Amino acid sequence: MFLSFREEVEEALESALSSLDLPTEDLGIEEPPEDVDAVLASSAAFRLASEVGAPPPKIAADVADAVDASGYTYIGEASPQGPYVNFTPTPDYYTDTLAAADEDFGRLPDTGEDLVVEHTSANPTGPVHVGRARNPIVGDAVAHVLSYAGHDVDVHYYVNDAGRQMAVFTWAYETFDEEELESEPERDRIEYDLVRYYRKGNEFLENADREEVEEAEAEIQRILKGLEEGDEETKERVETVVDQVLGGMKECLKRLPAEFDEFVKETRFMPEPTQTLVEELKELDEAVYEEGAWQLDLSEYGIEKNFVFLRSDGTSLYATRDLAHHQWKFDNYDRAVTVLGEDHKLQARQLETTLELLGEDTSQLDQVLYSYVNLPEGKMSTRAGTGIDLDDLLDEAVERAREEVEKRLDDRIRGNELDEDDVERIAHQVGIGAVRYDIVSKQPTKAITFDWEDALDFEGQSAPYVQYAHARCYGILDEVEQFPGDVDASVLDHEAEIALVRKVARFPGVVEEAAEDFEPHQVATYVRELADAFNQFYRKCPVLKEDVDPARRDARLAVVAATRHALHNGLHVLGIDAPESM
Repeated sequence: MFLSFREEVEEALESALSSLDLPTEDLGIEEPPEDVDAVLASSAAFRLASEVGAPPPKIAADVADAVDASGYTYIGEASPQGPYVNFTPTPDYYTDTLAAADEDFGRLPDTGEDLVVEHTSANPTGPVHVGRARNPIVGDAVAHVLSYAGHDVDVHYYVNDAGRQMAVFTWAYETFDEEELESEPERDRIEYDLVRYYRKGNEFLENADREEVEEAEAEIQRILKGLEEGDEETKERVETVVDQVLGGMKECLKRLPAEFDEFVKETRFMPEPTQTLVEELKELDEAVYEEGAWQLDLSEYGIEKNFVFLRSDGTSLYATRDLAHHQWKFDNYDRAVTVLGEDHKLQARQLETTLELLGEDTSQLDQVLYSYVNLPEGKMSTRAGTGIDLDDLLDEAVERAREEVEKRLDDRIRGNELDEDDVERIAHQVGIGAVRYDIVSKQPTKAITFDWEDALDFEGQSAPYVQYAHARCYGILDEVEQFPGDVDASVLDHEAEIALVRKVARFPGVVEEAAEDFEPHQVATYVRELADAFNQFYRKCPVLKEDVDPARRDARLAVVAATRHALHNGLHVLGIDAPESM
């Protein structure tokens, strides 16, 4: 109903401004502060002040008087407040919101637009490192919010199976025996086993005799050349390593969870269309041959570092193949969204500029950049200098959540003691949810330091806080034998009831804005504010007490149900479980 209300406000404002012979280009529609009794407000008077030659409060008063609310379903009243025009809703707004807030609440109509979201794409050289945790979490949430906004979304992981790292890995896997590796894998999973070959290979290349290194490098170059030429035997050799390591990485990512529709390999674009693309790049005016390599001089476009696309030995680079990859995306999707770490900002600019030089429509391309996650000093241990893996973070999250859950064990939720299976389930839901929420709730471009106390705070701005509100909703509804049908929202007159329904109603608008801006943290902020509003309602507005009037009881039950659906779907957008009990 929020989106319908906004459409009515836009139409009423345009009509009012036109009647006053005022321009309607910028209506200045925004959400008013929490203490203002309105759902939407217009700040257009600020923009019009210089043109009209009158103070904004005078203009706002004139515009409010010119608004004709009759004939609209949801506009109750337009009234001036200083330089703003505030819009309050009719009772139908609340009734229809409660009726609409079902299991699909927040999902917008189909746009008919096909999108591909590429995220994570960590090199298959070993376990997923915690420093990259923001990519799958943000990327997964971006994909979810775009899907909720009505787009048909495919989620891709771009696999670097053609670079030097994979050639080194393949050579090392084929060269060394188990007894030559470091002691034991850090976990009983394939990528932890095989990464020891990769480490051994790099150690050998750094420390072995010159003649041995040259022999190894010759084989590594043969692998790279074979991949470049599309040699099937070479591809199979590399694939043996890549697929095993990638299989283990998938298991790690499922714990978040972050799942993908397709794993697109670089070698898919080798030798064609990459070879044809190289010839096209050589023909560009910006192409230069310097220091034994073909490059693009992009200084004219504000990019000082040249874009290298072909080495002196005739092999292409990751960036070259990614150009072909993006052309393939443009051919198969209406838009392509890529989630990237801030260290790829230069490469992202080079890619987009080069695509434009090749005649591609880069309005199809959206790139979401994020800063990395830091862990506080001394909070987690490392093993043998190998750094902290994502598995380590998730293990600790679940263990800490289990400790918090066990502190709170009681029989208040749904009238039963929680057994060990319940504790384990909730620990996983809360622990993983805490990690995801703490990371996705921040603006992607801001660096963050993960803090356990904040992330697992049941009373603060955290996933457990929101999850607990959902469990409370579920607990109330679970006590009702027969849920009411149509309800009369006009009986809701307590400020906490009104505030909660208004907050519920905003969810589709939040989804729309978060999708437009590729900012799932807007949804994270919303569900926390919704949990705040529900907790106020829970304290001040009893639902199931015997002395509550039946009509009010039914309306409040509908409010609780609507809140549960909004919380559940909001958490789902963020990739976080919504527990039925905690």
